[in-house]
Amino acid sequence: MPEAVAAETPRIMEKVFNILKKELSAEEYLIYLQTITPRVGDATAKLRDITKKMKLEDVVRRAKRMERARA
Repeated sequence: MPEAVAAETPRIMEKVFNILKKELSAEEYLIYLQTITPRVGDATAKLRDITKKMKLEDVVRRAKRMERARA
C-alpha cells in the first residue's frame, strides 16, 4: 500500500464508521462486515452472537482497535 494511502486510511475509516453508525442498524452493520471480511462459515450469525449484548458504538470501537492492531 502506498505511503500516502496508508496515511489517509484511519481518517477514511473514521468517516466510514460514522456514516455506518448513522445509516445502518446493528444487524445491517454486521451484514456489511460479512461482505467486506473474508471468513469461512456464517460470519453474520457468529458476529451477531458475539455482539448481541453490545451497542453499535462498542462494535465500532472494537473494529477500530482490530484495524490498528493489524497496521
